Formats: sequence, C-alpha cells, structure tokens
Amino acid sequence: MKDLVEEIAKALVDAPASVTVKEVQGERVTVLELRVAPEDIGKIIGKQGRTARCIRTLLGAVGMKQNRRFELSILE
Repeated sequence: MKDLVEEIAKALVDAPASVTVKEVQGERVTVLELRVAPEDIGKIIGKQGRTARCIRTLLGAVGMKQNRRFELSILE
C-alpha cells in the first residue's frame, strides 16, 4: 500500500523527490502518512478534496480485499 500511494503522489507533484510515505501499523488500522513539498500540497488534495478522496477510495477498496483498514494522512 505504501508503494501505491507513493507512486500516485509522485505522478501528481512537481517535486517527486520530496514525496515520502510512512506506514504506521495499528491493530486494525494502518495509517499512511504522506509528506510532499509545501507547494505541492494543493495538487495532492485537489479541487474540493477530490484527488485526496479518490486516493482514499482506492485504499478502501484494497483494504476490503486484505481485510484491513487504511487511512491516508496528508502532512505538511
């Protein structure tokens, strides 16, 4: 999952070298913390949060297959 989020984010931003994804394992929830350059935050979130919502939808679909829950946290 970490690789999936990282590849999607790198395709969207202007500075792909600054993209980092940290995976925080929980008992039932895995939180993926996405960090990008400050000028690329808007590209990850998208208009009215649509891009971020789509990434979260993908995480939910994959999580159903793996019987796990994934959350995306976009950090500055």
